[in-house]
Amino acid sequence: MATPLALCLSSPRTRARELPPVFLAPLLASVPIPLRQRNGFSTTAAFCGRRVFRKRKDNNPHRGESALRRTGPRVLLGMSKEPLPQPVLDPARRTKVQVDPNHGLWGFFNSDKKPLSTPEEDYAHGRAWRADELAQKSWEDLHSLWWMCCKERNRLATEAHERKRLGLTAGEFESHKREMVVRKTQKSIKQALTERWYAWDEAWKVAENDPEVDLRAEPGTSAYKPMLHEDDPMEEEAPQRASVAG
Repeated sequence: MATPLALCLSSPRTRARELPPVFLAPLLASVPIPLRQRNGFSTTAAFCGRRVFRKRKDNNPHRGESALRRTGPRVLLGMSKEPLPQPVLDPARRTKVQVDPNHGLWGFFNSDKKPLSTPEEDYAHGRAWRADELAQKSWEDLHSLWWMCCKERNRLATEAHERKRLGLTAGEFESHKREMVVRKTQKSIKQALTERWYAWDEAWKVAENDPEVDLRAEPGTSAYKPMLHEDDPMEEEAPQRASVAG
């Protein structure tokens, strides 16, 4: 007498569920692969890392590629089996980095090297330089003042970016007022240099028609060569000045 398990396995419904469809018979006969996928495709470092493959006898470059048996792709990826470094959470165990106190990037911060200045510190400033005051300065002074203004604007822009990142609004008005003063100073520097250029250009045109000025003089020599005339009282007054001085 057949057992209930044998009757269940021999039932047509059970056999129909175990056997594949009829249209897959040629495929199953030519390729002996399992009917059910055993393992999922994996792209972990254990299967995709740097490996040395043996040379196959049939020289098939795709030999061994199978998503069913988790052999992974045959392409050498940039993965490695080395463990990733762990962050050091204890501040006492961290390596101390030596920073140059005179590094140029400190110019993006204030004198105290703080990320943000207080509103009182930004508001403590004077007025902007005027063009008539800067006209008396040398080229080196104007050049230094210009780059000091650039550094100050970089510092204010850094603090504005940090203030926006933190979602802070305190100090925006004072920082904007300070930036406007710096911009007015830069505008005055441009005006002073423009006036100096026009004055130099006019002087060059006058010197071209002046016989006492040699524009082709050698470097280190005087370009101004005064001419003596017969009615020039310079020679007569020179002894008198010398006697008065004596």
